[in-house]
Amino acid sequence: MQHADRRVVVTGSGVISPIGHTVRDFWAALSQGRSGIRRISRYDVSDLPTQLAGEITDFEPRDYMPNRTARRLDRFAQFALAAALEALQEAGLEVSEELAPRTAVLLGSGYGPGQLIQSAVLDLARDGRRAMTPYLASGGGADSGAAEIAVRIGARGPSGSTVAACASGATAIGDALRLIRHGYADVVVAGGSDDAVNPLDLAATANVGALSRRCDPAAASRPFDRARDGFVMGAGAGVVVLESAEHAERRGATILAELAGYGVTTDLYHATRPHPQGLAAQQAMRDALADAALRPQDIDYICAHGTSTPLNDRIESAAIREVFGPHALTTPISSVKSMTGHMIGAAGAVELIATVQTIRTGLVPPTLNCDDPEDRELDFVPHRARPHRTRAAMSNSFGFGGHNAVLVVREWPGTAHQHNPMEGEQ
Repeated sequence: MQHADRRVVVTGSGVISPIGHTVRDFWAALSQGRSGIRRISRYDVSDLPTQLAGEITDFEPRDYMPNRTARRLDRFAQFALAAALEALQEAGLEVSEELAPRTAVLLGSGYGPGQLIQSAVLDLARDGRRAMTPYLASGGGADSGAAEIAVRIGARGPSGSTVAACASGATAIGDALRLIRHGYADVVVAGGSDDAVNPLDLAATANVGALSRRCDPAAASRPFDRARDGFVMGAGAGVVVLESAEHAERRGATILAELAGYGVTTDLYHATRPHPQGLAAQQAMRDALADAALRPQDIDYICAHGTSTPLNDRIESAAIREVFGPHALTTPISSVKSMTGHMIGAAGAVELIATVQTIRTGLVPPTLNCDDPEDRELDFVPHRARPHRTRAAMSNSFGFGGHNAVLVVREWPGTAHQHNPMEGEQ
């Protein structure tokens, strides 16, 4: 086992999202400012105060896995496996017998298999235990997605699930960074997945009062705007393949970016509200910068948590100001959630992938519906994507329970930039 710090790189990425079921489609939608928020169609929502979501409606699990596998998995785990397969394909990685013990799988999820659990409980109450799905024992845990990925790819290193509310995906990726950096793995398939657009989880979140009650889908998610009234639930998965730089270079992999820094803290304040001064969120940002050996002025873009809730957006804006000082006023900041909704445990992973794409394309995704920003001095990239040279970027994830996770990525020397989806547009 190697114990010296090692550089960690991203060699593959995969996405299942309300705006695309591949990274290519996801990034094209972000670049064009297309929202995936619609009225919920998969079940009756007439008794809910909010009836909009970033729902996954056209996902066919059998495109990614055998029917027997799909039948025993909750949709959150199906999403995770599908995203992982895309990430591995992009990385051009097959886990050999030699690599298997050095390959790990870490998957974050805030809600886990909510639909599977709800269905089983209803079956139990109505018809008794024999009516329950026989797959609940294996598929009813938050680890089921990670376990399925590990089995599918043949990974025999550490595997498991990280549960840290809305910071779950980012925390899983940050922990994966440490596994590689400190020599416990050479490859980690890491990310987050959730399908909280189901009757149980949506009702629970609605009861907390955190969801937008707007009727217009296109205008419902409005991060940093004065008229915001809550977040919009989203679903999906984001998975990346992380490798030690030497392992990636030895096998001739294309390196997308370097995962350079990670900061993780806890508020110790309230079950659902962020700390009023965002002190622990500030510390997570500072820790991530220090871990990457970067200064605030080295960051060219911030992918904000930006949920569209009154407290989060105000406190995150103030925390960015505290950490970045004068540089905060000249740094583009945007929220992907304005287009995807809040994908809970998947959010941090999907937003990291968007951040990597920003570095690779030189295009910053917009914040939709930011018509009247509460903080008029900060640049929230309203309405339209913008070309912007991005060498290093930060992605923030803050969750219920005071969980804060911040990731910093930077370009890898010699990496060729992708085509800018807006080139040629006026």
